[in-house]
Amino acid sequence: MINSRFLFWQRMLTFTNIIAVCVGLIVAFAGNSILLALHNSATKDLFFDNMELSINVLQFKNWLFGIIGGTIVGFHILMIMISENAFKKKEKWAYYAMWVGLLSWFIIDSSISFYYGALHNLWIINIPALIMISIPLIATRKEFFNKLKK
Repeated sequence: MINSRFLFWQRMLTFTNIIAVCVGLIVAFAGNSILLALHNSATKDLFFDNMELSINVLQFKNWLFGIIGGTIVGFHILMIMISENAFKKKEKWAYYAMWVGLLSWFIIDSSISFYYGALHNLWIINIPALIMISIPLIATRKEFFNKLKK
């Protein structure tokens, strides 16, 4: 039996990952749009001293954004499938898998961003995504670990 509190947070987990899929699609197909203007501007300022990008550099950036966006979409579709199936059934492996996937992405991506001084990536992308997905995971922890032993 799934209680309503758990169901709310499980649905919120799915919803936050749907938002992340949308972000991935924007990154892949609208990387130069107003939706990513702040990120693009900060990246351009950091790595190119705010100079205009040549067509070759812009094409390279768009190719990288396509790959990154596709990876974001795939990762979060997997998270949605886990949330809607094994997580909803309260299978412990699903809870662990979501945390391991989320934290491995966050640590690697954030460490590299920090190393290169791209702190804007942490503030605009990484930290909001971590918070948004962590809240439902934290809220449902008891459902996976505080069951009464029979």
